[in-house]
This record gives sequence, C-alpha cells and structure tokens, in this order.
Amino acid sequence: MSDVSMRGRGADEPGMGMARGTRLRFVAVAAVGALTLVGCGGGGGTSAGGRTTIRFTYATGDETWNTVLKAVTDAFNKQSKDAVVKLDPLPAGSDYATAVKTMDATGNWPAIIDMRDAPTYIKAKKLAPIPKDVTSLLQDDVYAPAPDGNVYVVPGGALNGEIGMNIVYDKDYFAKHGLEVPATYDDFIGLMKKIKADGDVPLATAAAEVWPSDQLWKPLAAPVFAEHDKDGGYWNQVQAGKASLDELRKPLEKLKYITDNFVLKGWQSTADAQTTTLLVNHKVVMATSSAGTGRLLDIYKVDPKFNAGLFIVPDEQGKINVMKSSVNGESAVGLSISAQAQKNKPQYEAATEFLKFFYSLDTANLIEKTGALAPNIKDSDKVVRNTSIPGSKDYFALLKNPNLVWFDNTPTMSTFASFNTFFRQARIEMQDGQTTIDEALKKIKAEFQKDAASAG
Repeated sequence: MSDVSMRGRGADEPGMGMARGTRLRFVAVAAVGALTLVGCGGGGGTSAGGRTTIRFTYATGDETWNTVLKAVTDAFNKQSKDAVVKLDPLPAGSDYATAVKTMDATGNWPAIIDMRDAPTYIKAKKLAPIPKDVTSLLQDDVYAPAPDGNVYVVPGGALNGEIGMNIVYDKDYFAKHGLEVPATYDDFIGLMKKIKADGDVPLATAAAEVWPSDQLWKPLAAPVFAEHDKDGGYWNQVQAGKASLDELRKPLEKLKYITDNFVLKGWQSTADAQTTTLLVNHKVVMATSSAGTGRLLDIYKVDPKFNAGLFIVPDEQGKINVMKSSVNGESAVGLSISAQAQKNKPQYEAATEFLKFFYSLDTANLIEKTGALAPNIKDSDKVVRNTSIPGSKDYFALLKNPNLVWFDNTPTMSTFASFNTFFRQARIEMQDGQTTIDEALKKIKAEFQKDAASAG
C-alpha cells in the first residue's frame, strides 16, 4: 500500500511517508539552509581522504526522522571507501518548497534530494533516472516510471498510506474515565463531548504553518475522497468536471464544528511539535498527528511513562478510509538524484552507492531500531519491527484492521501544490471565523479554476 506513514509526512507535506509528513519548523534552520545554498557548490566535492563528498538535502522533520537520517548517514560514511554523505537540512512544509526553488535558481542542487513536486522538476530535466540496481531492491508497487519510462523518485520511508494521519491519545485517561476508541464518527463526537463534560480539553491541533491543518481535515474528508477511488480520484474528477467542490461542504462543516467546540484555543499559532508537549503535560486528552510512530517515539522520549495510543477517525459506517501513497504525480514524495550530480560521474556513483545502502536489509533494521518505519524493500519480511514504542502496536494493528479501506486520490494537475497551499489557508480562515463556509467554497472554486486553467 502507500502514502504517508510512520513518521508520517502528509501526502504532500512535503514529507516522506513514510508522509516522507511531520516536521518541526525552525527559522534558524531556514537561515542555515539559505547559507548552504549560497555557500556550497553543487552536489559536493572531494574529501581529504580522497572520497567523493555529496550533499543530501531533506526537509527537517520530527526529531525521530532527523535522528534516523543521521544514524543512516553515519553508518554509510563509516563503511564506504569511496563516498561521504553530508546532511543538508532545510525547513519543512511550504518553506521547503520555496527553498528548493531558490536552490534551483542558484544552480546549487545536491546529489540526493528529498523530493516534492517531482513532475515539475522532471519536466524541467532537473532529476536523473534512478538506476535499476537501486529500484530492484524495492517492492515493485512502491515506485513507478514517469511518462518517459524512467523512475525518478523512490520512497524515503514506508509507504503505508496516510495511516500516519491519526489521533494520538492518552490511554490512561481513557481507562480512568471508561472511554473507548471510537468505532464510528458519531462515537468520535460523543467521545469529545464526554471529555469536555468532565472539564477537560478533548483535542489539540496546529496551524502555525499551513500543512498541519491537513491532520484533522483529511480524515474528515476521506469518505468523500474514497467515493471517487475508481474514477481517477476526487481531484482529477473535479478537474474533469465530473465531481464538484460542493461535495466538500459536509466535511468542512464537520471541521468547523470540531474546531469551535472541542479544540484547544490558540491552535492558530500552535506549532505541530507543540502538540506533543500539550498531550504529555495533560493540557489535552488527544492530539492530531501525521507522524505515525515518529510522534509516538517523540512522546516516549519526553515522558517514557506516558501511555500513548492512536486511532484514525472513522466514517459514519465505521470504515477507516486511508489514502494510498502516491508513487507518481504531484503528491508523490521520495528520494531523487539530481541531474546536476548525474553530470559528475563520481557524485552520481556516490549517490547510487548511498541509495543501494539505504535500501539494504541492514539499513532497514537500523531505521526500525531508531524509531521509524523502513522503506518497502523486497526483503521486508526479514525486517525486525520495533514494537517497543508505546502505542506502536496500535499503528501496526491499523494495517490489519478489517474496516480499513484504501483509496487513491493522486492529483495529476501540475499546479495542484499551489492550489493545495491556498486551500489549506482558506480552511484555516474558515475555522478561525474570518470567512464563512460559503465564502470559503467560493474562494476555493475560483482558485481551483484558475490553477486548472494555468495547468493547461
């Protein structure tokens, strides 16, 4: 299956699933990234020991993901005789997309990049084909060729769909108050009403940056999206005139109702990472997340005694609708080799060597041990799963839940990333009371028509 996963980058979070997606956002990192763009030349150089040094640019994420990448690159650098990989972190979310555009404009591509908006850069010939000796290490359904027949993006983490888009909760609170994980959407609303009646705040969510707003929205909209699974996906159907944006009214109404009645005040200025602190400090009973097991590990690091669990908001019939990972199209995320590195044989060989190491069984076990979910390699049945993190068994159970319904919703519109940023902001303004649902839908329709027209 596929989409965001463990750490959970959101489908187009611009983050790996893996989710590739939930990441901390630091102005300081943005400043470092800007300096890197100006100060570093190309994909790398030659180290003092004669080894080829290459850069690996990625979107900074939850602390777990940062730790995973450091562990993997350290292990690679220790064993490689020919290459050295240096991590080049940039801020996540929309800032990452902006940083990549700046990097492109300055002609300063790294050898390996955590890719977003892949079709745009493939069309511009900024990415190199991934060699078959890399793709052969992966399960066949977690990558796909572009229209020209080449593969340009391979997964950075487990493609378990948007199972990373979930609700993390305080299991001890549930036990103390006789609460259960909701089996239907009405149960979810009833659950929040009971928590509020007991004088506690049911839910924390974040909107200091626009992309975490997906964490509550997507589960609410999933039933609508799932209805269009066999028709090319909801967004493609809207573009073709076979589906209507008016279908989003009901989930928008649900979103507004939950925000107005059950979400901790101040969500507009809350950073995604802060929700962990709010949960552990018992300011709220539940928190939205797109980081999957990465968020659970973050909680464990803050408070090893905190008894965390997670669930996905079900629909009215009790189905758990989860979007598959996109392995192509605008919402696909993963790792790529730059065309700039391809022009430098030692850099291209170093990038290939690193990716082969990244998709090895030993590295998969290292990733799992460090707290994330490994990419879907062909030897996945030999990977040692880490179930020691409190709540992680809930995550793995979701993959086997009989009510789990996978659906496709991969937009092919080349300007969708731009539209999606607008759509997120429009939702936040609606939730915040700056606009009504009618006004928000009117603005969303106009923006979609404009972006669809510019896409050609």
